[in-house]
Amino acid sequence: MIYAVLAAISGALAVALGAFGAHALKARLPSDLLAVYETGVRYQFYHAFALLAVAWAVSLGGQGAARWAGNLFVAGTLLFSGSLYAMIATGQRWLGAITPLGGVAFIGGWLLLAWQFWRLWRP
Repeated sequence: MIYAVLAAISGALAVALGAFGAHALKARLPSDLLAVYETGVRYQFYHAFALLAVAWAVSLGGQGAARWAGNLFVAGTLLFSGSLYAMIATGQRWLGAITPLGGVAFIGGWLLLAWQFWRLWRP
């Protein structure tokens, strides 16, 4: 199932990026930018687990809302965490303006996932 695979890949990348930040970037970045980077890693990790929940919902028979939630979690990770990583890598602070779009995608994904589970488990 694609969402479980994406969850595993995203989780592995989050570990690798977190280790990179802790070892390679810690000495090179000021603490405020390191905190921005760590926020990107943390949200990527959270949403790797969210993708596992999507995979579970789909395996229980959830389709439309669950799949849209998964797509929004992937988009949110790319927009939210990706914009923070790109901002740190390039020094272009304007990339931070993209980050809230990822946050909106995350919120939409969580709401759709809640709706999907409601539909699966309501009496």
